[in-house]
Amino acid sequence: MTTDPAAAEETEPVTGPEPGGPGAGPGADDEGSADGSRASADSGDEAAAGATDATDTGSGEGGPSESEGPAADGASGDGTAAADTAAQLSEAEAELAAQREFRERIERRKAEKEGPVQAGARLSGKAADLLAAVRAVESGGKPPASVFAEPEPAPRRSAPEPERRPQAMPSATPAPVASEAVDTVRAVLVEGGAPEALAAQVAAVLGEGADTQLREDPWQLLRVAGVRPEQADGFARALLGAECGPDDERRGRAVTVWLLEQAALAGHTALEAQALHAALAQRSVPDPEAAVQSALAEGDALVFQDALDEPGAPPAPAPSEEEAEGEEGEAARPVRVLIGLERYALAEESLADGLARVVNSLPKEDGSAANWESAATGSAAELIRAVAGHGLVLHTGGEASRAEPAALAATARSLGLRVCAAAHTPDGRRRFAALLASAEGAGRGAASASASDPSSAPGFGAEDETGAPDGPRPGTDDGPGGPARTHDGAAGTHGGASGHPGGGQPGDVGTDETVTTVAGLLAGAEGPGRDADGMLRTDLLIVLDAPQLDVESAAMLAESLPDGARLVLSGDPGVLWSAGPGRVFADLLAARACPQVASRTPDPGPIGELVSGIGIGELNQVAAPGKEVVIVPVRDAGEAVHRTVQLIADSVPRAIGIPAEQTQVITPGHGGAVGTRALNTALKERLNPGPGRFGGFDPGDRIAYSPAPGRTVPGQVVKADADGLHLECVGAPVVVPKERVEQTVRHGWALTAHQAVGARWPAAVVVLPGDAAQALTRPWIYTAFGRAEQHLSVVHGVDQALPRAVAEVAAKPRTTRLPALLRAQVPAAG
Repeated sequence: MTTDPAAAEETEPVTGPEPGGPGAGPGADDEGSADGSRASADSGDEAAAGATDATDTGSGEGGPSESEGPAADGASGDGTAAADTAAQLSEAEAELAAQREFRERIERRKAEKEGPVQAGARLSGKAADLLAAVRAVESGGKPPASVFAEPEPAPRRSAPEPERRPQAMPSATPAPVASEAVDTVRAVLVEGGAPEALAAQVAAVLGEGADTQLREDPWQLLRVAGVRPEQADGFARALLGAECGPDDERRGRAVTVWLLEQAALAGHTALEAQALHAALAQRSVPDPEAAVQSALAEGDALVFQDALDEPGAPPAPAPSEEEAEGEEGEAARPVRVLIGLERYALAEESLADGLARVVNSLPKEDGSAANWESAATGSAAELIRAVAGHGLVLHTGGEASRAEPAALAATARSLGLRVCAAAHTPDGRRRFAALLASAEGAGRGAASASASDPSSAPGFGAEDETGAPDGPRPGTDDGPGGPARTHDGAAGTHGGASGHPGGGQPGDVGTDETVTTVAGLLAGAEGPGRDADGMLRTDLLIVLDAPQLDVESAAMLAESLPDGARLVLSGDPGVLWSAGPGRVFADLLAARACPQVASRTPDPGPIGELVSGIGIGELNQVAAPGKEVVIVPVRDAGEAVHRTVQLIADSVPRAIGIPAEQTQVITPGHGGAVGTRALNTALKERLNPGPGRFGGFDPGDRIAYSPAPGRTVPGQVVKADADGLHLECVGAPVVVPKERVEQTVRHGWALTAHQAVGARWPAAVVVLPGDAAQALTRPWIYTAFGRAEQHLSVVHGVDQALPRAVAEVAAKPRTTRLPALLRAQVPAAG
């Protein structure tokens, strides 16, 4: 490719070389986040503030999002709602109910084990010894031999059975907080100088007696999303007066829990004790160790120790009898002391138990080996063979490799198995349903040909002369570039009324029972349903976009699989990790506890070539004769906004033929001169100008709706009335109450990469302003560039920071316990 500087001034995009054009801008933009992670919290980098500097928490992309705009107002109507509205359960509420059910289940399971400490009880005996070991490790000393030399607590079975009982789905929405309780809380907030608008949220979080709890412990205010320690300190000073001080035990305990919650927003399920102590000291806690002990004693946090092997060394051999008796061998073994919230600790333990059960249980007798083997042809052959003989299989690859899980699903269905596939987004569900329909159509065609001429008909998934499997192929009408590139709103098309991903229905075979979203499957709104024991009615569960699984969602899925069911986790390991805590897919790949199948199917075209190079740390020049990849150099933030609007409204529709409603802007963060807010303001003014009568929104506005933390659904504003803001999301109507608009709805012409992950658009414009250079990482760039199907424009103002990020800046590490838990239950596959 070549660069023509003069052409950058034209309205038509310019084909450029390897990104590296000039451009600069002052400041550093906050990294973007998954919309809805904590709608009222600060920016992604600030989400882990206090833990970031000392603990290297904060992945940037995994932090909370910033809310914007006032709540929707100006709603018309008489203020009355339909009588049946309160009886209907929204998808978000159903998901929360499912999470509550899941937590109750693992609470019961935890009671059957030897937990490290009972919530609310003071430490004694073994737990006290473990805390003494924490202090010894932190001081550089040797922990007491009696602590870590003991056998593993409660040896676990290789395939533990979960508690089975019917799963009751709630029949009504949760009861609202009583107005009297809100009023009493409001009085306390006003007395302490806190915003009285927090009253309802505080009452809901603290529950019964919230006003009394606040008076007795003002730092309980930190449990409300968006409240920071310095704000809670001011509230406490106003209520307690001279009694308030930085050494208050209540403050140390509350700040400890707050830091662990902020670390969870950054993706960690636990923090190392030393890192947590350093973060507490940074927050002016005079005795961090005492603060941690107080939190542990009250059951607000849990302590764990993971045995460590020396880097590069083989696993430690079993101790001799003399060592076991003398307790010397184990005492010298290095350990890692972790502190975590009970919520995520239980989820990781439940996930490890569930995966161990899947790995160690034999699959059901669902077909002869000969049937599986005869179907194992084409590019999906290795995946089909692996699934035939194993309960858990990991599959990695790019967008084109999704045809292989589709071939697997078609094969399993042909053998009589009950199959369910779950994607991260509605757009992913739509694309996989189209692939599955094509794969089953190819299978039926092959069967018909075999019946008429067995000697000439290829088997299912047979390779053609190009080496690609039958069925969906990139660049054909039945592959990812086929239905996804039509725009008439029919099933398998790209966009509904709003022209956004997922606008069409899943397809003929992609019914709600076969192809779902993960959130819909867990909430019970989609999928095959559950049996009397609360297990999913499926023999094979294929989870697409597996890197987006956080530890709680993954645990719920694993716990929901019946005995003998197979689980396939498929995804691209190069994309951004989940918005929630954990890195489940990466941990499983590193643990090597099950077969791993790496697809050899490359993503096609110049965009596929560019993205594949980024995945291995290389920013290559690619030939783009059809203007598939275009570089637009910019000098400053103002020019970046101008060029972005020009590309969306004029250049791409005119030169490429893709309309504005099918082009997505992606930028590193929400804030700053070229963040999502600034770009959405400029794009609304150009594409759908209006007064913003409904909380800043007008009919026809393109929006991003977050029904739950970490999930973003594209849509369009329809209208607003007394019931709230009416949206059309993925072809379905959604009504957002006025009080929820500010927290859950944003304009959606421009998104962050975390909001866009899991979806694709015919065209994408990736904006790289100069002030975002420090926020760029290889996974972010890989994810953003990979959202484009046919055309990618890069508004480039970061100069050499782009190739440097691709080559050198990997994802920030996350602290998790899953690998250690898996090692204790599942032997490495080798």
